[in-house]
Amino acid sequence: MEAAFARTVWQVLEPLHALTYFAPESREASRAVGLRGFWMGYFAARAAPLGAVAAGAVEAVFFNFHPAMVRRAVPDAWGFAPPKAVLRARTEAAAVALRRTAPSAAEASAQIVPLLERAVAGADGVGRPLFAANRGLLTPQDRVGALWQAATTLREHRGDGHVAVLTAEGLSGCEAHVLLAACEGVPARILRDNRGWSAQDWHAATERLAARGLLDSSGHPTAGGRALRSHIEARTDALAVHPYHTLAPAEAARLLTLLTVLADQVLTSGTIPFPNPMGLPPHRTRT
Repeated sequence: MEAAFARTVWQVLEPLHALTYFAPESREASRAVGLRGFWMGYFAARAAPLGAVAAGAVEAVFFNFHPAMVRRAVPDAWGFAPPKAVLRARTEAAAVALRRTAPSAAEASAQIVPLLERAVAGADGVGRPLFAANRGLLTPQDRVGALWQAATTLREHRGDGHVAVLTAEGLSGCEAHVLLAACEGVPARILRDNRGWSAQDWHAATERLAARGLLDSSGHPTAGGRALRSHIEARTDALAVHPYHTLAPAEAARLLTLLTVLADQVLTSGTIPFPNPMGLPPHRTRT
């Protein structure tokens, strides 16, 4: 299976996963379980598969956030709600949100979940802490909840690999955002403010990238910067495709078709705002 499949399937998994951040059902579930504010809910819900970990562990796996932003939420979050309660709330809320935004999710889950779960089971968890932690969770009995959890697990598999590539290329979390904004046109303000970096942090990262020849004096990407960005994405795709080797070509094609329908329904539901700090586009890029 070609690495390009990993990018295509990521494009249709990401909208399903993203509901946990933007859907009102998920935000209300976070408040109801006792977490305070959006960002405490974000860090607690996404880190909960790891258990009641300290801030340092979350800083390591949530690579692109300023450490101070993490520390404002963790470990205090575990005093308001233990990880088990957070996990239950996030899965139940995501399932409700997915049913609302993608009306065909309940019917499609019967075909999608077995394929996603085979991919999850066939993946290598070494060096992928968020993936491995999510894979270790009990499968939700609700099939739409199981669909969301499997999509999230594979999404974190790709994310763990992406962090590995970024660090291997000597990029810090802030530098990765600066390069992304410069090459892809994502508004710098959205990335900077939603990941806790100050204007001074952003400027310093820009200067470091310029010193490496990745940006020019105006902050625009050089040929070298664009080449590095392309290499990072290509390498991330290559690392992310391995779970799908468990599927026959016809199964992979059917999975992609089914997920595409759900992703398009979610994207047109108006639940996910655009632009957003995930860089998720309002319409999928057709490949």
